[in-house]
Amino acid sequence: MLEIGERLKTIRGSESQEAFAARFGVHRNTLARWESGERTPDLEFLLRLVRERGVAPEWVLTGGGGMQASATPPACACDVDLMSVPMVEARLSAGTGSFETGGTVERRYAFRTEFLLRKGQPASMVLMRVDGDSMEPEIHDGDVVLIDQSQTMPRAGAMFAVSVEGLVYIKMVDAKPGKFVLKSLNADYEQLEIDARGDLADGIRIIGKAIWLGREMR
Repeated sequence: MLEIGERLKTIRGSESQEAFAARFGVHRNTLARWESGERTPDLEFLLRLVRERGVAPEWVLTGGGGMQASATPPACACDVDLMSVPMVEARLSAGTGSFETGGTVERRYAFRTEFLLRKGQPASMVLMRVDGDSMEPEIHDGDVVLIDQSQTMPRAGAMFAVSVEGLVYIKMVDAKPGKFVLKSLNADYEQLEIDARGDLADGIRIIGKAIWLGREMR
């Protein structure tokens, strides 16, 4: 998040933190924490910053593209702010697991900026495709899942992309004392209990939380 803080400083320019914070209705200490990377700017502040300073949402959040929003009117009259999210090569397994491929970007897809900000950290989000049927009936083979890699704390009832010794799964993740529990929705698959203090612990990585699901009509 330090990079976002640096971009906030660029937008503020020579204006003092006190004056800039007052202009946008936040406390100076809050602005200082955002600029230092200690905290994440909230949605209301970011939307107002984009609107009043004319900066591009994607530049503020990811550093991509130019700082200033394009003066060219959108092709439609809906006037919607959009951000692109990369689709990576690594496929999430909902069965036996599939090897990570380094996250090489295949292509990018557009989402509403407001939606992404409400869900988490857009700069940390990727799209990945699912292999297998272990999360049926909610997630099907071939579905695309939006993963926020900034959210890695296990939470009951939430789905996460998880890497176990190089294999990538999408599972419900629960934490027990000294254990990670990976659960499937398909009753044909048994849950996996992994000793977080054993030899396998170094091979476990929660990649991020699944926050959106998309699928093609068949």
